[in-house]
Amino acid sequence: MSDLDELYQTLILEHNKSPRNFRALAGASGHAAGRNPLCGDTFDVWVKVRDGLVEEVSFLGQGCAISKASASMMTTAVKGKTVADADALFRRFHQVVTGHATDSADLSDPKLTLGCLSAFAGVSAFPIRVKCATLAWHALMTAIHSPDAGVNSTTP
Repeated sequence: MSDLDELYQTLILEHNKSPRNFRALAGASGHAAGRNPLCGDTFDVWVKVRDGLVEEVSFLGQGCAISKASASMMTTAVKGKTVADADALFRRFHQVVTGHATDSADLSDPKLTLGCLSAFAGVSAFPIRVKCATLAWHALMTAIHSPDAGVNSTTP
């Protein structure tokens, strides 16, 4: 295992053990639930959006280390971003974990820079794990774009 792979594995395990923003969010403008009946992962995501800016994001739930770490890292990555930037980050993250990332000029766009979320790039080698890595992200997108949808059972 390379040093970078070890670092990424450590990062994922740390976020699984001590997830960030692991709580319900009072005063949220949107809430959605992600459910993966294939593996039993389940996460509720809350978001507070004001004037097109993601002010706060939180989650609660349970799942494998990949899904919980992804949810945790997602909350820190999108907080303070515009909704458009959060959308772009989700699209880029999805491209990477599904193995559809390209080396196009888009990578130079700071909105598409994954930073520590690059730890999930190896997920693309295990297609069944893609759902784990993206479950909370799909719930976040529902919470942002359909805030009145409430709890939705989703299988990304």
